[in-house]
Formats: sequence, C-alpha cells, structure tokens
Amino acid sequence: MDHKIFTHTGAFQLESGAVLQKLHLAYTTYGQLNENKDNVVWIFHALTANSKPHEWWPEMVGEGRVFDPAKYFIICVNMPGSCYGSISPLDINPDTGAPYYHDFPFFTIRDMVQAYRLLQKELGVDKIKIGIGGSTGGQQLLEWAVQDPDLFSYIIPIATNAVHSPWGKAFNASQRFAIEADSTWWEKKEDAGKKGLEVARSIALLSYRTDIAYNKTQADLNDEMIEGFRSESYQRYQGEKLSKRFNAFSYYALTKSMDSHNLGRGRGGVQAALHTIKAKTLVLSLEGDILFPLYEQEFLAQHIPNARVKLINSDYGHDGFLLEFEQLTAAISSFIEQGELCK
Repeated sequence: MDHKIFTHTGAFQLESGAVLQKLHLAYTTYGQLNENKDNVVWIFHALTANSKPHEWWPEMVGEGRVFDPAKYFIICVNMPGSCYGSISPLDINPDTGAPYYHDFPFFTIRDMVQAYRLLQKELGVDKIKIGIGGSTGGQQLLEWAVQDPDLFSYIIPIATNAVHSPWGKAFNASQRFAIEADSTWWEKKEDAGKKGLEVARSIALLSYRTDIAYNKTQADLNDEMIEGFRSESYQRYQGEKLSKRFNAFSYYALTKSMDSHNLGRGRGGVQAALHTIKAKTLVLSLEGDILFPLYEQEFLAQHIPNARVKLINSDYGHDGFLLEFEQLTAAISSFIEQGELCK
C-alpha cells in the first residue's frame, strides 16, 4: 500500500465558474502497474469513507481477495471536500490565509472526475481495466465512463443512479438542515455544527438500512420497557461515532456534491449520455435499498449498451454493498471471467 498526495498547480475551473490555482488529492495505490498497463482497478469510495479501501472493504481488497494487489494495480482517491487528505473546507483559502470553512468552493461530481483525470495522467494510466464504486462512488464512476467512454474495459456501479433523485436530495437536504439548526454551525472553527452532524447521521442511517435490519438488530429484550429503547441509543451512538472522525463542513459539502449528479445535464438527456458508455457493465443493486431503489439500477442497465443488472440479496438495504462480501465477490468474479472468455 502506498498513500500519497497529488498536487496540481495551475488553474482548475469548477462548473460553478470558480477557479482554483492549486488542487491536491489524497490517493492510495496497491500493487504495481504491469508492463502492458492493463491491470488497473480504480475504486471510488462512498460519502464518508477514505482512499484506503482495505479499511472499509477488507473482504474485497487484499491478498486472495477479488481485488488482489498481486494481480491488479489498485487506485482509490479521496473525494475533494472530504476530510481524509484531499482539498477540503478545513484547508487554507489562499485568498484569505484562513480555512475555507463555509466558503469552500462547490465541487460537482463532474468537477471531481475532472480532478481525477489529472491524477490519471500523472500516474501514466491510459486504460482502466475495472472501475467500481458504490453510492456516490458509483455516480463518479458513471460520470467518468461518460466523459471518457474508451477508458474503462469493465465498470461495476453499485447501488447508484444516473441522476440523483428528488427523494435522495430530500434526504440530503434534511441532513443539511440538521447541521444548520446547530447554533454553532456558523462559527469559524473545526467542530462547528458537530451536534447537527450527529443528527444528520441519524437521519442518513434511516435511508441506509431497512426495517428488517433494525427489527433484527435493535429489538429490546425487555418487553416491559417504556423508554430508553435500544434503537434510540443506536442512533445516538452512530451520530457520535461519525462526529469523532468527520466534520460538518465536509459532510455538508459532499451531500451537495451528490445532489449535483446528473449524467444528462448538457448532454441531450440521461438516456443519451448512458448510451455513450462503451465499457462492459455490471450494475449491482441491493435488495431493500430505499435510497437507491432497484428501478434506478434497472434504468442504468436498460440504457447502457452491453449492460446487465444483478440483485444482491440483503436485509441491510443500501449498506449491503459494504457488508454482502460473498455475493459481491461471486458476482464480480463471474462478470470479469465471462468477459475475459469472450475476448
């Protein structure tokens, strides 16, 4: 594993029109680029993860796993706006000499992909064998596959969509409202909005899991209880857990980035954009996912040439892409092997 910082010096224009004179991205690589440069796997992380998938996807990345560094050159980049090494709201704004905080420039999903393409060039990567990502990571993957249709041989978008839905945007907006309701939110300090972030995470969890999962794992053993229920303490614990490793500024920024996702913007519509994707595509869907429902993945498979969709059985809904390792491994391995045999 090699964790590095890539720095781009020079004008970088965002969709908003804002121009950055300097940009940095934290990224992690595993394995080595082979002589033919045809063994690259690019992994895109989800909302609050980092560029080290062996930490949050341990059953998928590592020796003997489906993404084995002995076989592949694996790359994962921390999203701009995140607090795990890439340019973020806590970095110094060169125009003021103080942290950006609330003035952090707005990165759309397209802006993120444009930044990754700078790193791609720096690493000498001309072809990516497999691109894979779940949730907003899948949004970035699809955006890149549209921007550069010849780059990927295979793409595996998981629990994601072609345009972020009004339903998903409503969840994100409600989480930002929770942050805004924190009386400390407008203070210029690192832990501003901390309590609001904890509530935001509690809201998010309701979209990540299912009633089945909660009823199985958070049931109270004492039928005589009238307050202090296990599910309530679980929600509080998960909020506090996130606030210890993340900050409200990054969370606020990244949910706005997710809301910006629309493959069809300026491209003649979503269907036209999807039709330009050339990579062999396996779209994976999670049973019971209320945030990114099955019909969104079916839409992707319907309009991407050479695509098919597979449902992963799970009681965990959206979070299943971080938990159902055996099914994911089987589906991905079969997909790649079949593609290789067809060459």
